[in-house]
Amino acid sequence: MTLHDTATGPAGADRTFQVDLRGLVDLLSHHLYSSPRVYLRELMQNAVDALTARHGLEPAAPAEAFGIRLYADGSVVRVEDDGVGLTEADVHTFLATIGRSSKRADQLVEQRGDFIGQFGIGLLSCFLVADEIHVLSRSARTPDAPAVEWRGRGDGSYTVRALPASARSRPGTTVTLTPRADAGEWTRPAQVQSLARHFGSLLRHPVTFDDGTGGTGGTGGPGAPVNPEAAPWARTYPTPGARSRALAAYGEEVFGFTPLDTIELDLPAVGLKGIACVLPEAVPAGRRHGHRVHVKGMLLSEQAEEILPEWAFFVRCVVDAESLRPTASRESLYEDDTLTAVRDALAERLRGWIARAAASDPDLLGRFLQAHHLAVKSLAVHDDEILRMLLPWLPFETTDGHCTLDEFARTHRTVLVTSSVEEFRQVAAIASAAGLGVVNGGYTYDRELVHRLPEIRPEVTVADLDPATLTAHLDPVDRETELAAAAYLALARDALAVFDCDVALRTFQPASAPALLVDSREARHERTRSQLAREQEGGLWGDILGALRQEAPRAQLILNQLNPLVRTAVAIDEPELARTSAEALYGQAALLSRRPLRPAESSLINRSFLDLLAHALRKDS
Repeated sequence: MTLHDTATGPAGADRTFQVDLRGLVDLLSHHLYSSPRVYLRELMQNAVDALTARHGLEPAAPAEAFGIRLYADGSVVRVEDDGVGLTEADVHTFLATIGRSSKRADQLVEQRGDFIGQFGIGLLSCFLVADEIHVLSRSARTPDAPAVEWRGRGDGSYTVRALPASARSRPGTTVTLTPRADAGEWTRPAQVQSLARHFGSLLRHPVTFDDGTGGTGGTGGPGAPVNPEAAPWARTYPTPGARSRALAAYGEEVFGFTPLDTIELDLPAVGLKGIACVLPEAVPAGRRHGHRVHVKGMLLSEQAEEILPEWAFFVRCVVDAESLRPTASRESLYEDDTLTAVRDALAERLRGWIARAAASDPDLLGRFLQAHHLAVKSLAVHDDEILRMLLPWLPFETTDGHCTLDEFARTHRTVLVTSSVEEFRQVAAIASAAGLGVVNGGYTYDRELVHRLPEIRPEVTVADLDPATLTAHLDPVDRETELAAAAYLALARDALAVFDCDVALRTFQPASAPALLVDSREARHERTRSQLAREQEGGLWGDILGALRQEAPRAQLILNQLNPLVRTAVAIDEPELARTSAEALYGQAALLSRRPLRPAESSLINRSFLDLLAHALRKDS
């Protein structure tokens, strides 16, 4: 890690940058790497890449012939590999120049896809836990090559010396760190072994750990395997059921939940294998879980959201890939055409699983939809195949209760859908009593999906619910009753004019409902907008705009003549009491709609309640 000199020279002469190594290490620790623990991953990754290069020299040798050995006893951390090793020239070129990687050497450039690391800065991560890095290496490229020792220090200096071949009996590299006192959290033997298993459990080369205790009560003992078994999807099983149970057990071990089902993932074109575990419970809308992504066996990230599309938040994945590119920190994936193609291919695998469940396992499909119907609805909006397959099975809130559209369409050939939740709550009880089939379209995706029902069920008609449709199903009162209530209705209209609300008298079921407030969010917004415009405009221009402006739609308070309370109210002959009762009926209907109340409405509800209470107390006294 030499610091280049910047000697003075003639004006305009080229100079080289100085590198403040401590500043660079601080930059890495705070902005590139998420934690000092990555030092071990970087060392293991370099060892794996060295083994890959060694295999390129000796392709006939089995992978098990070359391995990685870790050692930590509290005073040192050592990583040794049987890889390709380095010559003295390699050491000067690759270890002493920041940003230079042996994976970029001319003889290996065509093999870059075989290596995990590509950025040549991984060794610097060791300075996060140690002030000195000791490297002893012997090249496998040159017969009888001498051993080379390199010592790099945190102040930016280094030394190199050649040693006899006997200093290292076989090709490979050993990196030794003497941890700083403040790095004990990451360099204790138990922690080193835990990190090795965390990062390297799926590595294809054998990895062992030794804590120097000789196996008598220590954390590792000599040669304790870090990755004793191949990845679960790479093993053979006696039966398909045994394989399914093993994959589910692995998913539970990794994620901490028992999967509803496991989906095998296999994309040979990019060398990707793994599993997707279906979550057994619903997750909040829009929340995306991270996925465990390994690249060539080395754990890259536990929170890789980018491997799947946003709608696939009902699964968590563990995958190992050959051709995905890590970013410089090697803690996330580089967004390129390959990652896009992988994301699309994995999305297709998830669609295929849903299709198989729909075709052959209705019980599994039912449990899946019960937990994850929102995810499926978001997918069905954009995926015609999923729409045709699953729309009839998706649950919706309707005037018949929560049921599937398939069940609802059997009873209602005309399906009405509301534009908001509050609109549905206003009309649900009355529409149900009137025999109307209404679906709550206020939730995400629901209105759009219901309107596509005729694509699946051509015999069904879908239309938006509007106030005229509902009021047309409410029976008018007879002429005598209307005339008798005329004075009350006039007072009520005057009292509620401030809310742009008309008042009408009808009969409808259920008789227990005294009043229905028919209003829409769009109508309220239009009235609010018109009111603001009237307040801001004036003069001739304001008069012209007022003449051209369309009348904002009014709300309607529909009183139920079948309700005893309403029959009593319309007979009131005291004007002030009549106005108060109309305000109270409006407030109660507004509360039942469950929409947010405006300040004036909240004030009206409180005032009408107190006035009615005062009237009752005066009457009793």
